[in-house]
Amino acid sequence: MTSTPARWRVVLAFAAVYIIWGTTYLAIRFAVETIPPFLMGGVRFVLAGALLYSWTRLRGVSRPDPAQWRPAFLSGVFLIFLAQGSVVWAEQYIASRLAAVLVGMVPIWMMALNWMRPGGQRPDGVLLAGVFTGFVGVIVLLAPWQAGTRDVPLLAALAVIFGSICWTAGSLYTRTLRLSTSHFQATAMQMLCGGAMLVVLGTVTGEWSGLSLGAVSARSAVSFFYLAIFGSIVALTAFTWLMSVWPPSQVSTYAYVNPVVAVALGWVLAEERLSLRMGIAVAVIVGSVVLVTMGKVSDRVQRVAHQPAADPGLALFEAADHV
Repeated sequence: MTSTPARWRVVLAFAAVYIIWGTTYLAIRFAVETIPPFLMGGVRFVLAGALLYSWTRLRGVSRPDPAQWRPAFLSGVFLIFLAQGSVVWAEQYIASRLAAVLVGMVPIWMMALNWMRPGGQRPDGVLLAGVFTGFVGVIVLLAPWQAGTRDVPLLAALAVIFGSICWTAGSLYTRTLRLSTSHFQATAMQMLCGGAMLVVLGTVTGEWSGLSLGAVSARSAVSFFYLAIFGSIVALTAFTWLMSVWPPSQVSTYAYVNPVVAVALGWVLAEERLSLRMGIAVAVIVGSVVLVTMGKVSDRVQRVAHQPAADPGLALFEAADHV
């Protein structure tokens, strides 16, 4: 950090990361009410990526080489196609607040994959306690011992967990790449590639036949544009700037603020019921993420573990390059 940023800028940036990303889960749920999920996610990212890419070109960033598009495509497959595709599909069946809580476990997967990779560093007791606590929370949330429970659709919950692991793996792969001289252009490239893949998936699964613009509700339409503009561009820009001027350990606190925002919004705006068991599970999982962000590993690994990804805005890649 070369200079201290104005406090009002920091406050606004934190507000964007805390609140906007916390609201994206409910926005996804509203969007997929009348828009097929894969097409909704795909067009959202293509639109956001095109706007961001155009902005970087207008600011004088050079056009990427053809060779740079291959790693952008591969990372886009993990970060957008698999990770975000799983979330948008799952939110047809799972409450938005629970999706936010499960996605908020990304720091745990990040630490675990860093530990298992060749040359990885063993985490300390606090980190291990956080991982154990997180898994206990998931077990309580899914309640596998309760036969016939309908509180949490198991397949949808597992899809969100799968998406979070894909996001983590893609982030670890992407942090070593240099796709462009501009972090924002690199992010735009990933969104364009991953979004295009989601559009292809929506086409293959026949979603176009189920899409009628006249049947799209105002709530779904507003949610779609909110996700594209605010979720994927505004909050991402705020996060990227914060990671360049503020301690990553403090910026990473959004990993356990976002689920709280999502739970509150789901209860107030969508009447999402929160049972006692769910409340306990949410508290346990959020607490586990707090433990993970407090734990210690080697300097190299800690820099990655302190960069959880909540919203589908590719923030983790941006953070890894800025720390």
